[in-house]
Amino acid sequence: MEFKDYYQTLGVEASASEAEIKTAYRRLARKFHPDVSKEKGAEERFKAVNEAYEVLKDKEKRAQYDQLKSSGYRPGEDFRPPPDFNRGGYRFDFDEGAATGGFSDFFESLFGNARRSQAQQPPGASRVKLSIPLERAYAGGKQKVRIGSRTLEINIPPGIRPGQSIRLAGQGERKGDLMIEIEYQEHPEFELDGQNVLYTVTLMPWQAALGATVSVPTLGGPVDLKIPENSDAGKRLRLKGRGMPGKAGKGDQLVEIEISAPPARTDEQKALYSRMAELFRND
Repeated sequence: MEFKDYYQTLGVEASASEAEIKTAYRRLARKFHPDVSKEKGAEERFKAVNEAYEVLKDKEKRAQYDQLKSSGYRPGEDFRPPPDFNRGGYRFDFDEGAATGGFSDFFESLFGNARRSQAQQPPGASRVKLSIPLERAYAGGKQKVRIGSRTLEINIPPGIRPGQSIRLAGQGERKGDLMIEIEYQEHPEFELDGQNVLYTVTLMPWQAALGATVSVPTLGGPVDLKIPENSDAGKRLRLKGRGMPGKAGKGDQLVEIEISAPPARTDEQKALYSRMAELFRND
């Protein structure tokens, strides 16, 4: 298999801060998201970006990867992992579906052995962690999990929260129970505040000033959002019932407005900006 340079994939230096890595990930994930990008090879680029971020956002994984990279490996070179790299218990991975796909053989060769959690669990039970997309946590459904040579199918209930576990009786070590602890994958567009989903929509100045109807992604699919006239940057609009499910019902999606001014490249565009500057001089 080929060695992968995860820093190169995200377009950052090896000295990049956590904030720089997160910013680069979000920019690239939005650019190559299969639901948005029409570029050739966008889905593969999206998978590669997600895989790189999965390693570099985690301090322990990043430190292990940096130590390996410092040995002199270069992108594209033939690679075989050291026999003692990342020793762990169960081999554990998951089928993320067509939107994000699974991790590469390179990733699996390094991090496929997940360490067992020390969290409290029933005697004789085994515990592994499963990182799922927000869309899966929102809608629920079947999820395939590979444990060693076995592939198990589990049912993810809608609205499952990070830290909650799914018990599989008799599927752990020595016929004990297997506890699957849920984690959320980082999402390129959404953040969570409890059950509420946070999203930022970028508008052109005329859309914010004159009002518009724009398509906004949600965990349940895109919806049309009406932008009121004279909407300023920082204003939040609410999509009722478009948040994460819970015992008391669904939360909301809060859409924050940001405004982007397109660059003036032609004489006509520059003249229009000059005219706007005159008209709004007193404002």
